Amino acid sequence: MPDIFGILNIGKGALIAQQRAIDVNAHNIANANTEGYCRQRVNFSTQPPINFSPGQMGTGVKAAEIERIYDRFISLQLSQVNQALGQGEAEKSGLQEVEMIFDENSGYGLSRALSDFWNAWQDLANEPAGEGERIVLIAKTKVLTNTFNRIASQLTGLQKDMDVNIKGTVEEINLIARQVADLNQQISAAEVGNQNANDFRDQRDLLLKQLSFLIGARYFETDTGKVTVLVGGGRPLVEDGLTWELSTETNGAGHQDVVWVDQDGNKVNLNAEIEGGKVKGWLEVRDSYVSRYLNQLDTLANGLITEVNNLHQVGFGLNGSTGNNFFEGSSAFDIQLSSQIEADPNLIAASETLDGIPGDNRNALAIAELQNQLIFSGGRATFDDYYNSLIGKTGTESKEAQTNYEHSSAMIAQLESYRDSVSGVSLDEEMVNLVKFQHAYDATAKLISTIDELLNTVISMV
Repeated sequence: MPDIFGILNIGKGALIAQQRAIDVNAHNIANANTEGYCRQRVNFSTQPPINFSPGQMGTGVKAAEIERIYDRFISLQLSQVNQALGQGEAEKSGLQEVEMIFDENSGYGLSRALSDFWNAWQDLANEPAGEGERIVLIAKTKVLTNTFNRIASQLTGLQKDMDVNIKGTVEEINLIARQVADLNQQISAAEVGNQNANDFRDQRDLLLKQLSFLIGARYFETDTGKVTVLVGGGRPLVEDGLTWELSTETNGAGHQDVVWVDQDGNKVNLNAEIEGGKVKGWLEVRDSYVSRYLNQLDTLANGLITEVNNLHQVGFGLNGSTGNNFFEGSSAFDIQLSSQIEADPNLIAASETLDGIPGDNRNALAIAELQNQLIFSGGRATFDDYYNSLIGKTGTESKEAQTNYEHSSAMIAQLESYRDSVSGVSLDEEMVNLVKFQHAYDATAKLISTIDELLNTVISMV
């Protein structure tokens, strides 16, 4: 029955409810700068009323729920765009490094080395018996071969860097997966008892965001509040409290492949199935871009070795020697000036005939003219054309990767801004709420004080 003690009980419940609201308010303010935090609020509801004459009497208020302000659709969009951002970042940084390796902007790249090489042959053709011209040709040739070797070695080194990145990231992914599985258990245990595991969910969402950025993971939530995380074409990484391991193993080319390991220890190669994230970007740079650049560089080096050697073998040096190779090796990685020619410049075959020594320059002219011969791309490109197309392709693909990264970054910024407008902490709003709850608390305290005075009045009447 409603009485003076019932009013006191209403005041007690109101004090507790407003205090809970202030507690949540303080928690929001404290986490205003915490990454991934979603603001929370207390939802109030009336206590069950009591039937009484002349009508039902209210019994006060209670803090019914601490709600997490969260938009699931925005979170899923962020996850999808985050995959593209991770891949774009990896490809952008990798292709920018490729541009630095070719080093054409400084004027000391392969283009200049090739030009100096052809010019040195032309100078020798102008002075076929000149000792100085032969020494310069040897020097320019060594610069050219060293440039080929450097670029090939650094591109190979870049692939190894990608392997190191992939191996380290796989270990990080496994660690995050275990943390997600642990949070699955904690969230399920908390929410079975009709509690909202708000902070645990924030932590798990942040980990899922990291997984999508690293390997393009997809996930969905079950009815029990647990998430299942899938990678590489739908293979499970986390399910309830269980995790599956990712690993790496060396393939035939000496690079690291990403493999999924099932509960029986069986391994499945995921390279072609990974849908996004930094791992996907590193795999693309290593296996698609850099491998293609290396193949084209090897084609250029091999064409140079073959064409120059074919002409040089039929020519004659100042000492009458013939049949000598000018280059050794077969690729950009191992192309070298013939050790015999480096030791004896007189072996350079500038003459087309034995009788033409020392003044015959026709073989030197023929080798210099190789610069303008349509040798590559099915007889449609010269040495310079072929190399320029390679450099143009690296520049175009690097610019495209930069554009993709900037697009994904802009989309992430827009989605993050929208997320913050829904889930982020506004200090201005929290201060307004703090004042509101404080006034309600003060008013409730005044109510209790008034009831205390009424009780004293009643007691004094006895």
